[in-house]
Amino acid sequence: MDTNELKFLLKLLGCENYRSTLSGNAFKSFKGKNTICQNLGDRDIIDYSREIATVKILPPGQALLELDAAEIPIEQKELKILENVGKASGKIAPSKIKSSLKAAQKEEILKSLGDRGLIETEIKIKKTKAEIWLTERGIEFLRDDYNPKKGTNPTLSLDLLNNYLRFLRKTLPSKSEQASITTESTVEITNITDEEILQIILKLDKDLGTENYLPIFHLRQKLQPPLSRDELDKALYRLQADDKIDLGTLQEASAYTPEQIDTGIVQNAGGPLFYISVE
Repeated sequence: MDTNELKFLLKLLGCENYRSTLSGNAFKSFKGKNTICQNLGDRDIIDYSREIATVKILPPGQALLELDAAEIPIEQKELKILENVGKASGKIAPSKIKSSLKAAQKEEILKSLGDRGLIETEIKIKKTKAEIWLTERGIEFLRDDYNPKKGTNPTLSLDLLNNYLRFLRKTLPSKSEQASITTESTVEITNITDEEILQIILKLDKDLGTENYLPIFHLRQKLQPPLSRDELDKALYRLQADDKIDLGTLQEASAYTPEQIDTGIVQNAGGPLFYISVE
């Protein structure tokens, strides 16, 4: 995560319910904020209101336009929109498509045509009155997983630091709450056996199609909580010692986000243990 993305998130933490309009005063000083939103959104740390930015006709849509009028299986208003999309030489913005329909109705038709594979739709953040908000994954990331990288030296204002401290105090349980949670959940945690973890690994691998090469972050998302990071790491080491699984190092770092890479088990030498294979 670069400095601008971090500052952007800390600004968002200062907004009510971690939600704001992108054009709000809090974000006026940010350059390239649409790109920041896109990058953070791709990692599911934030989300934002979206709209169809451009559309382009696809071969099935072009073939449909060549049918006789009596054979065309779409409504007349949909047909007129499709015809206008087909007249464009390439991608076209919805605002450039001639129609007597309101913008919301036009977008709904474009979405329907896209869902049916007749046109290609490019989805981007809304140009006007866009809202942004912190996701549940974003809350977990800032609370549990974020670690500043060596060499990263952002200058943070006291206001941004205060936003982060208030966020932590709100999302982390107090000592008394933690003691209560620990007491109540001890039985539940200890009931998760190594064999059950192995079965969860097998199910995740099957559901996600990772071909016995499961990235560890999928398992962390499933089991943390109730298990802590250290408890899960120890369970994986036990399974490896029993020849139930093998833990492989990360090879292609470019295929994953920095947050996903941080979920690996750090070693004294070499890359982090990142892939789980069942023996």
